[in-house]
Amino acid sequence: MMETFTEISPQQAWELLQTEENAVLVDIRDNIRFTYSHPQGAFHLTNQSYGQFLDEVNYEDPIIVSCYHGNSSRNTAQFLVEQGFEQVYSLAGGFDGWMRAELPIETAYP
Repeated sequence: MMETFTEISPQQAWELLQTEENAVLVDIRDNIRFTYSHPQGAFHLTNQSYGQFLDEVNYEDPIIVSCYHGNSSRNTAQFLVEQGFEQVYSLAGGFDGWMRAELPIETAYP
């Protein structure tokens, strides 16, 4: 079991999401930015949605935390490790890095 999270690149995160059936990408950015655009299939993790997250995700599922630039995701990733999640990752570069890597996004404004 991990004592801490692991930082991974956007490409590694995308590969993990493709190969691990239960892998979850969570986006912790604010509502306006998440609604505008987010990584494809991301779960919007907020204080309000944390209960729903606990209902939907198992403690052994790989969880990748994404923020703006890869800074605040580290705190959330460490928090999830402390809650008992076993495989937690922080997305290096955050959503900014995801966009630069040209990985799939969903957007409200085509």
